[in-house]
Amino acid sequence: MTEQKATNVHWHHGDIERAERERLLEQKGATLWFTGLSGSGKSTVAVALEKALYEQGHLCYRLDGDNIRHGINKNLGFSAEDRAENIRRIGEIAKLFCDAGVISLSSFVSPYRADRDLVRELHNEAGIPFIEVFMKTSLETAESRDPKGLYKLAREGKIKNFTGIDDPYEEPLSAEIVLDTEALSLEQEVEQLLEALRERSII
Repeated sequence: MTEQKATNVHWHHGDIERAERERLLEQKGATLWFTGLSGSGKSTVAVALEKALYEQGHLCYRLDGDNIRHGINKNLGFSAEDRAENIRRIGEIAKLFCDAGVISLSSFVSPYRADRDLVRELHNEAGIPFIEVFMKTSLETAESRDPKGLYKLAREGKIKNFTGIDDPYEEPLSAEIVLDTEALSLEQEVEQLLEALRERSII
């Protein structure tokens, strides 16, 4: 866990609790954490799920790996240490959205189990549902898609510490949802996710 450097700081409680915000929105705050190789379809399914939830009258917010690195995490690179801090910050942001009663859709390669487990623990401590969604895709398939041309650059040595090439990806051992992106259509993936949210009474 990251060291607390600030001293003499105290949590200031308000008069409105998470349960009251959830009643207002008629849903529960929760995080769906999409993890998988680059090119596995994390962002694609999160965008489709966001639209489906919106059309059903549910408030959600999508946290995307590349988007976040344009702002709050623009000072982080791709070393193991920076990746860990990247995921820690996103975990805290996702938790804040959930505390507001919003469904957080977080799409990050997040290659290390320890980093994902830290985010899970942040949610568990706050009593917030955390649903890990593993986008199961072989390296060969992900590399054949290569929507951003990153695998090609990594193979040419122009990108270092690229997950799947010269950096490891540690698959989840017990993800709540596993989507086989080589077997399922996007529509099937979204419906499976919606059903999981309904089963957990989040929507």
